[in-house]
Parts: sequence; C-alpha cells; structure tokens
Amino acid sequence: MTPDGIALALIDIPAALLVYAYAVYPALLWLGSRFRAQTPAFGDPPDWPSICILVPAYNEERIIGGTIDSLLALDYPADRRRIIVMSDASADSTDRIVQGYAGRGVELMRQEERRGKTAAENAALQLVREDIVVNTDASVRIRPDAIKPLVRSFQDPSIGVASGRDTSVGDEQRERNRGERGYVDYEMRVRALETQLGTLIGASGCFYAIRREITDHSFPEELSRDFAAPLRARLLGFRTVSVDEAVCAVPRARGLRAEYLRKVRTMARGLETLWYMRALLNPWRYGRFAVMLWSHKVARWLAFLALPLGVAGLALLALHHTWAAGLFLATIAGAAIGVLALRWPADRPIPRLVMFAGFALVSCAAGFAAWMRALRQKHYPTWEPTRRPA
Repeated sequence: MTPDGIALALIDIPAALLVYAYAVYPALLWLGSRFRAQTPAFGDPPDWPSICILVPAYNEERIIGGTIDSLLALDYPADRRRIIVMSDASADSTDRIVQGYAGRGVELMRQEERRGKTAAENAALQLVREDIVVNTDASVRIRPDAIKPLVRSFQDPSIGVASGRDTSVGDEQRERNRGERGYVDYEMRVRALETQLGTLIGASGCFYAIRREITDHSFPEELSRDFAAPLRARLLGFRTVSVDEAVCAVPRARGLRAEYLRKVRTMARGLETLWYMRALLNPWRYGRFAVMLWSHKVARWLAFLALPLGVAGLALLALHHTWAAGLFLATIAGAAIGVLALRWPADRPIPRLVMFAGFALVSCAAGFAAWMRALRQKHYPTWEPTRRPA
C-alpha cells in the first residue's frame, strides 16, 4: 500500500465508524420501524404496583430538599410508594435534611464509608420488597405526571426495564454546554426507534424503572448499573423500552470542564460494564440485540479511540495535497476555537460557533481519555458528582 493509501485508511476508520454509528444505524432503525406495528398502549392497572424510589446522594444539601419535595409531589398513590435516599457518607447537612422528611414516607440509608453510587444501590436493594424499583438522581426533576406512564409499561410481562425520556435544560444565553441539549434530543430519538423495534440497549441513568426480581444486589461497585440493567434484562429474557411520556428534566452542567469529567466517567464505566457482560456481543446467540449493541455503543466508542489515527492520516496527506492541508488547518482551527470556549469569561454570552466547537472538543477528548482509563483498568467506584444548577 502506498503512503497515501495508508493515510486515507487511517482517515477512513474513524470516519466510517462515526457515519455508521450516528447516521446509518439510526436510518436503519427508522426503516425497520416502518414495518413494525405500533405497540398497543396500556390503560391504568386495577391496582398500581408498589414502587421504591432510590435516590443516591453525596453532599447534596443545596438541592436534596427540593428533590424530595418533587418526588413527594409525583402523581402516584402514596400508600404504594416508598422513597429511600442513599447517603454515600455525606459530610454536609444532607442527612439531616432527609431525616426531616421521615414522617412523610422518606427513609435515609447512610453508608458510613464512602463507596460510591453502585455500592449504595447494592445495599439499598437488599431492603427493597416493592414490585418495581425506580432509580433517579438527586440533581434531576421528574415531571409530576411521569411516574405512572413508566410503571404502566410493566403490564407487559415481557418488559423488564422502562426508561424515562431525558430533556436537557439550562441557561441558553450563558452556558458553555448547550451542545448537550442537541445530543440528548438525538439520543432520545434513537432510543424511541429502538423501542419500536422491540428493545433498547441503554437506560437513562437519571430516571428508569426495573422489576425487583431481576435486580442484582451484588453488582460490581465500579460498573454502571443503569447501562447494565437492560443488558441483564436481556440475559434473563426481558426487554427494555423507552417511555416518551415519562419526562425527566436534567439540568446541564454549566461548564465544559464538568461536562468533560462526566463524559470520561460515564464512558469509562460503560466500557468496563460492557466488557463484564461481553457475552451479549455474540450475534449468533443474541441476534438483533447484539447487532444493536455493536451499532449503538461499540461503534461510537471505537470512533473516539480511532480519532487520533484520523488526525495523523490527515497530517500525512497534508504534506503532499493542498486539499488535505486545508482540512488539516480547519481541524486545528476548530480545536483552537474549542480551547477558546474553555477559557471564555463566565459573565459573557458565548457565540454559538465557539460553544459547539468547545462541546465537540470536550466530547472527543473525553472519549479518548475514557478508553485510556478503561484500558489501564483504573476503577473509580466513587467520584465527585456533577454539580448541576438547581
């Protein structure tokens, strides 16, 4: 192969992965959904099942009261609902605030040693006796009418996990992280298409529900339970659906640095979780689900790992071809604009171009960093939660 051929191959690898994962795969989902009958909607059950809402918290004194108030305001029978706040050795007033709700059906479960969200969930699940476990975060807000549509899904005995629909909210004028809204909207559309084809392969970590009998209270603490929930459901013969009516408002992190750290953590734990449950990648055994898993997750993640190869290939071509030199300079300029977004003054509105360049730079850098962390097997069961606006 000629040097130019090698350089083009280096460029083609990440380009092909990105085009397939973000364009071809959704198009195939859309095409397949045209030939699938719509799933009939369920009405209210004669008796609503009992639910237990789990809320992990670490030093959330600023927002935990509002979170509990919003959960108590959910449209669901109070005698069929239980709330457990899992304090991961909080050192502020979180525990005291939660204890103030003890007379209203809210329980505090404290870990004396900080061990992370998954460890707290493992401990809490051993106490759960309700039919459905609802998982949410302290930093989000579930719409009052969202819980019933989520729980209503479980009238279908084939459904093991039901995921809510995230909507990204924040200050549109000043945030550096507005690009997250577009990504979340895109992701929700992909999940809706996967649901029309029978199952999706990832649940919203901010708001999802699972049958108690398929939960695992000995799940490895360094892994991601919300990603693993649909995988475990498939192993046990259940499927996962996205429920459009179950809306959860997720405040965006204001800064790109916080978004970078969140993306690194989320993807690294996702890679480790997928390796732990890698048997599901076998298409001969798991058929369409395995193909969807390769398409939705693995292709996206591999693109981030291959991006430096693409940049290297473009740099090699730039030595001999004017068009490649132009593309390479445009890439460098885009990265420079992204760096500018990271340094943009907090009290000034940020131009759209600068904001999107910063979001793209942070996303690519975080994806590659997550691979490095996962390949080095750097496990972080505990972390500083993303401090989102109230």
